[in-house]
Parts: sequence; structure tokens; C-alpha cells
Amino acid sequence: MNHLYRICFFIALVLPVVAVSAADAPVLREVEQWDVYEIELEGPSGGNPFLDVRLSASFSDGFRRFEVDGFYDGDGVYRIRFMPDRPGRWTYFTQSNRRQLTNRQGAFEATPAAKGNRGPVQVHRTFHFAYADGTPYYPFGTTAYNWLHRKDRLRAETLETLAEAPFNKVRMLLYPEDEKARPMPPEFPFEGDDPRNQEWDFERLNPAFFRRVEEGILALRDLGIEADVILFHKYGEDWGFEAMDPEVDDRYLRYVIARLAAYRNVWWSVANEWDFVRTKTMDDWDRYFKILSDHDPYGRLRSIHNGFRMYDNRKDWVTHASIQNGAAVEEPGRAQMYRDVWEKPVVYDEVKYEGDLVQRWGNLSAEEMVHRFWAGTVAGTYVGHGECYQHPSREIWLTTGGVLRGGSPERIGFLRSILEDAPGPVDPVDKWQDPTMGGIHGEYYLVYFGREAPEKWRFQLFRRGLAEGQEYAVEIIDTWNMTITPVDTTFVVTRKDGYHFIDRGGRAVELPGKPYHALRIRRVGGESVFAVEELPLL
Repeated sequence: MNHLYRICFFIALVLPVVAVSAADAPVLREVEQWDVYEIELEGPSGGNPFLDVRLSASFSDGFRRFEVDGFYDGDGVYRIRFMPDRPGRWTYFTQSNRRQLTNRQGAFEATPAAKGNRGPVQVHRTFHFAYADGTPYYPFGTTAYNWLHRKDRLRAETLETLAEAPFNKVRMLLYPEDEKARPMPPEFPFEGDDPRNQEWDFERLNPAFFRRVEEGILALRDLGIEADVILFHKYGEDWGFEAMDPEVDDRYLRYVIARLAAYRNVWWSVANEWDFVRTKTMDDWDRYFKILSDHDPYGRLRSIHNGFRMYDNRKDWVTHASIQNGAAVEEPGRAQMYRDVWEKPVVYDEVKYEGDLVQRWGNLSAEEMVHRFWAGTVAGTYVGHGECYQHPSREIWLTTGGVLRGGSPERIGFLRSILEDAPGPVDPVDKWQDPTMGGIHGEYYLVYFGREAPEKWRFQLFRRGLAEGQEYAVEIIDTWNMTITPVDTTFVVTRKDGYHFIDRGGRAVELPGKPYHALRIRRVGGESVFAVEELPLL
């Protein structure tokens, strides 16, 4: 009898499930993995919804739960945006201090990511980056501060240029810098009637402004470009945004996170030249980082860009170092030193700019810009591009976007193709002795000669990963003319001393005796040997 009772009880449990046919079951909305599922709700529009209404939602895949803030989008419309990071069924319910918005429940199906959707970029192997699907990501960024805040024609022109350019990251200001004699931006982040007199209602954000920002971020996403969004800067003094009260700053940040964090290509740059913003304290900058780390449910990449003074990038909430320092990438040995200080990825987002300005920060030659990219690359770091050629239209890429006029982007694209063809990220090979060489021990090497013009290079590799008899092929790279010439010799290594292996026949690579050349060295056949070593020899 007990056995029969258990059978009947089981049938009673499962009958409600199996009795519903597939035709009768509700069809779940679908959204792609790493895309955005959006909940739209109608709610109160009276009073001040930005201050008076709290809204969030809990999303779960049955194993994990994410708490996501919602936001007011004007005209009585509220939105909650969520990025599912796994395929499968997700459920949600809302919480609010308003009856119309609370306890709204639902479900949706996250489908596997389609081709081209590799997910958000994350830190990978301490010093590098990868997409969420494991594909290595090598940042080749550029800066176009105000392109989001230009007229539609210039925005479209910028996107057309980026579609053909080699850049996969764009640094850009969230709120516009001072325009002075330039055209007035079409929108501002706060409601107000007289921007010149800073007559803002800092208790009311402007949804139309953020919709324009979102359009730009989504357009970049569709081009496969990361949006490095700069949240604060000093160049908004005409508008008064650099001197907002702390509670306004914090409310602004929470709103930005709620609106933008679900987009998989967003990075957070807390500030551009943070130390030039005299109205903020170190406690302020730390608080901004904490707000980002606490309220962004996806842990987007977080950095802060310096002027003269470095932020302490060792702090846990900093995911990677964003550095302004042109001198650091004039030689590979300088570039790699910051890695040892912070044990994080180092991105030299500003190394001065290619251009023809009288200011020293804006008159690099194209050759020098390309050189700095190569110097940073073999050091295991990443370098950013900028361009500021003067033009009658006053449309300078650095500030307005539009059209690229310099000679470096094509060569930067050539370097990007070389790096993406490598078997993995490049790290210093023998950093205390030979900073010109980066690569993967025993498998792959890049040697960059920079401004030097050697006529030959004696084949020599640092010992790690090497064994007697391994064979290597060498190619000569002209970094300016973008040519790759195979060397008609296979080099066979033998131990030279406690540090190095050389070619068994003592052979050297003949070089053209011109600057800006490099070597690519690749293992021929076999697996790399990573022998157990004694304590490292300096």
C-alpha cells in the first residue's frame, strides 16, 4: 500500500506538467547570449521619477542570481536591461517602491551566441585580454573624444571610417568637453535651458542624451569595436559637469551603469587625466570605482587615465592600467616595467598623437607612432592611437572623429594582423637582458630593432622552452612598408651557455640595414619543451 501510494503521489506531481502540450505552452521571448534582454514597464511620471522611484530586478538561470538596477527613460517608461551570460532559460522578478512596477515576473530563453558575438572582453592571463568565449583580444585603440556629441553627418562619417580602420576600441567622452567656438552639442546629460550659464537641473537626467550615446555604442558593437567610455574629465568646465556635488556624481554613475552596463562592448574609464580635475579628491575617485564595482553586475573592465600623476592601479577595483606616457613606449624596455609594478594588463592609451600641431603632444610623425606601437607590443603591453592633423573644417579626429588623414593607421593594422596570427599573447622573453624580444617561450618570437639599422642579427634565443635540435623559421618584417620576407634558412638550436641557445652552425640573419624592421621567429614542427629549471639566472 505504501508503494502504491508513492506511485500515485508521483503521478499527481508530474501530471500537471505532462498534461500541457507543446502547442499550449507559452512561447518564451528569445535573446542571444551576451546580448541585451530589456524589460519595459509603464509607471509614474509625476513628481521626480529620477529621485522618487526605485526599481530593480533579480535574474536567475536556476543556479545564480543577478541584481540589476532599472532606470527611468522619460514619459512614464521604465526599463531594466540584462545581459545573459549563458544559454538557457532565465527568470526574473522586479522590486520597486511603486506598486505598478514591483513583483512583475517573467522568463525568457537565451540562445547560443551567433557568429561574431564573442561576448565581453575580460582580463586574461594576468597581462592580457580575451573575449568571454576564450578568443584572445588584442586592443588596438584610438581616441575620438567627442564623436558621440556631433551632428548626425559627422557621426555617420566616423562610423564609416572606423568600419575600414584597424581599431577595435574607441576612447570617448560620455559628456561633451567645452565647445567654445565649435557647434553646440545637440544634447546634454541633464535637463536645462541655458548650457552656457550652466543652468542645469541636476536632479533630472536627460534620457534623449543617453539614447544618442546608446546608438553610438551599439553601432560600435556591430562593428566589433569596444567602447571605452570616459565618465569624468576636466574639459567640461563651460558646462559645469566637473564640479557637480557628490550626490549628483553618484546618481549620475548609477544611472549610467543601469543604462549602459548590459552592452557587452562597454568599458569604464573613470576619468581622462583624473589628476587635472581639481574639484575631486582621491576619496571621490575611489568611491566612483567602488560604485562601478558594486553596481555593475557584469564586472566590466575598469581603469582611470592619468595626466602627470599616476593612480594606484594596484587597487582591487582597477582591472587594467590606462596610461598616458609617450616616453614609456619609445623603447620596449621602458614599456614593460609598468607590468611588473601592477601585475595587470597595461594599455598605453595616450602616447602623444600623430599630427601637425605646434604642441609637442600633437606632432608625432606617422613613423614615430608606428614605432611606439611596436615597442609596446614586444614588451607585452598595448598601445593606443590618436590623430590631430589640422584641417579647414576644424574636424580633427582626436576631438571630433570624422576622417583619418594620417599614415599610421594602415601600418597599425599590419601589426594587428601579425599579432592576431600569433599562437597567443606576446610577453617579454628575457626582460632583464633583451627587451627587444617578446613572444612565447620555445614557440614564437618577435624581435623589434626600432630606430636601429643592423645589417645582421646573430640567431640567439633565451633558454626557456628550448632543447637541442629544435628548428626555427625566420621572417624579416618591414614595419613601415608592410612586407614580410622569409629567410631561406632553417635555424637549428644548440646550447651556447647557461642563458642562451644559438644556431648550430653559428649562422646570422642578414638584414637590410634600415630602421623600423623586425623579425618573426616560429618553431618548425614538434611541441615546445618547457623543462624544469633551477632558480632563474639574472
